Amino acid sequence: MSQDETDKTVLWTAPDAAAATGGHLSGPAAWSATGVTIDSRKVAPGDLFVAIRGPNFDGHAFVGAALAAGAAAALVDHVPDGLPADAPLLIAPADTLQSMAALGVVARARCGARVVGVTGSVGKTGTKETLRHVLSAQGPTYATEGSLNNHWGVPLSLARLPEASAYGVFELGMNHAGEIGPLSRQVKPHVAIVTTVEAAHLEFFSGVEAIADAKAEIFEGLDANGVVVLNRDNGQYARLAAAARRHGLTRIWSFGAHEEADARLIDCSLHATCSAVTAVIRGERLQYCLSQPGRHWVMNSLAVLLAVKALGADVATAARSLSSLQPVKGRGTRKRIKLPQGAFTLIDESYNASPAAMAATLEVLGKIDPGAGGRRIAVLGDMRELGDRADTLHIALADPLLAAQVDTVYACGPHMKALFDRLPEAMRGAWTETSVDLAPIVTATVKGGDVIMVKGSLGSRTGLVVDALAALDSGRESEDKAASQSNNQPQAAAHGQQGPRG
Repeated sequence: MSQDETDKTVLWTAPDAAAATGGHLSGPAAWSATGVTIDSRKVAPGDLFVAIRGPNFDGHAFVGAALAAGAAAALVDHVPDGLPADAPLLIAPADTLQSMAALGVVARARCGARVVGVTGSVGKTGTKETLRHVLSAQGPTYATEGSLNNHWGVPLSLARLPEASAYGVFELGMNHAGEIGPLSRQVKPHVAIVTTVEAAHLEFFSGVEAIADAKAEIFEGLDANGVVVLNRDNGQYARLAAAARRHGLTRIWSFGAHEEADARLIDCSLHATCSAVTAVIRGERLQYCLSQPGRHWVMNSLAVLLAVKALGADVATAARSLSSLQPVKGRGTRKRIKLPQGAFTLIDESYNASPAAMAATLEVLGKIDPGAGGRRIAVLGDMRELGDRADTLHIALADPLLAAQVDTVYACGPHMKALFDRLPEAMRGAWTETSVDLAPIVTATVKGGDVIMVKGSLGSRTGLVVDALAALDSGRESEDKAASQSNNQPQAAAHGQQGPRG
């Protein structure tokens, strides 16, 4: 049973929610909630709407709209003006975010699921979605939606955890030290994965070692008999393993090409649309097809299979499931866009970016052959939060661009200007300050046979370029555009939500 099949399961009755939060009920006391949300624009019938106070908006102003949209009830810290006397409310004793966290604590305590926590500089969401995919074939599986991985996203995700889940997968992110520890203590994972540690969020850290220390906070909530899953090929492996041991954890498993790795890569054949992998997982030799291209996906698949082993699920079955894994929107989805003169391939990697992720994605682009007369085109937006090294790290992308034999580069953002100016003149398509300015330039020059990869940090808004390119396809359905806009411009402002963290 997949998560979709549990969507209508009752998560909270009014008495249970009141007991969990210590709040009191106002209005009807017989409601039950089949979902939990903090965004009034995304309310589904039966949801419990939590009125979060954010830096830009107060969710209490949207309670009426949420109830009108079909919310079963609203969790508030006071009765908002303008509501009918019989409005179904759960009035929190203090801050509504704390009350939502209390729901998450109770949901986690009452659920007997085997739980995985996933963090890392890159690959968190892909690894989480891969775990969701392979575990769903073996039992009721719940996983974090999207990138709900921060101080409000994790308690929200926990509050949505169905009691009957056999497996739970939670993504934990951060951009400052001290953020992952509290999240891990809420999730209480049985398995903790650190995909890798790379130069990301350097604006807030003294170096990669400090990033590793922040990622190691995931060990704080790990079950005493839990399993730590680390990248054996990463330069921070020893530091992370030492941190795990300081937390009293002894079951430290690793993945990679290293000869001592518990999930060891023996061989892989990388293709434009998939990868063929031979690996040994804790002594079990497996050959499998991974439907996602790129060595980075291969390495993360090893982490997934090692976690499956640690959870007690069937590894061979999980390996077979990898052949049907679909990409997450904004993280590698591909579309053929038809033009009157032919079609081009659009690769949407617009959701986020870091130096390591950029290099991995460009390697994939280099394995895709353009059509007749076509070009390999990279459309790149700034990588954010890199601090004083930002220009240097952007300039370093020249090597992977050249290695991938990219024909033309279009770029936007002040840091991408540093890279653009260092590229061979023949590779320079255009540079603009913003993605808004860049989109019409790219759409005016694309032609049949091209392969176009679009990538940048969320704040660079390269999703606008994806939307503009997709709009060239006269045969596309209108809902495709709506879905793309929803994915690339997350509804983050209404209740103080923040974008994804590393």
